[in-house]
Amino acid sequence: MVIGTADLPESDGPEDRPTPAGNPAWLNDEELHFVRSRVPVLYVEAVPVRVDGLGKVTDVGLLLRSTPEGHLTRAFVSGRVRFGEPVREALFRHLENDLGPMAFPQMPSTLLPAQVAEYFPMPGISQFVDERQHAVSLVYVVPVTGSCNPRQDALEVTWMSPEDALADDMLSQLSGGRGALLRQVLGAVGC
Repeated sequence: MVIGTADLPESDGPEDRPTPAGNPAWLNDEELHFVRSRVPVLYVEAVPVRVDGLGKVTDVGLLLRSTPEGHLTRAFVSGRVRFGEPVREALFRHLENDLGPMAFPQMPSTLLPAQVAEYFPMPGISQFVDERQHAVSLVYVVPVTGSCNPRQDALEVTWMSPEDALADDMLSQLSGGRGALLRQVLGAVGC
């Protein structure tokens, strides 16, 4: 979900499960701003891929989004982990939210991510930047076997070869340092 120039979402919408206090709502905008200004926020990000029978990545899926300013950008599947939500469930929820219920992601058997990215609101601390917050993101490469019909604010899922996904012109369409991140996570799976 993209708001402005960042790929990490501004808000996740209604909560699927109650919090321990019994409140079925996620953070409102004021609460989210308060939390973001004081503590790092945990995210999951996923690069959807298609694999052949030997597990080799044949296609990489990147979301095409439009910013409020009308710019087209590329993005990963991404979103916050909710209070009380296991990381695996958060990853599945965001894959379904962004790719549709017929994507049939093959969830990783381990919670070990392909990469951990730490985003800072101030440039220069890390190669990853999110001007809204300090965020820590667990980044996964997730094979999908079904049809992807983007939902939320994605316009489409563009499938391309790993070589095309790693081309400089494609990497430049990923904001916040995610071009370098895509190189790292695809390198982790042999691309």
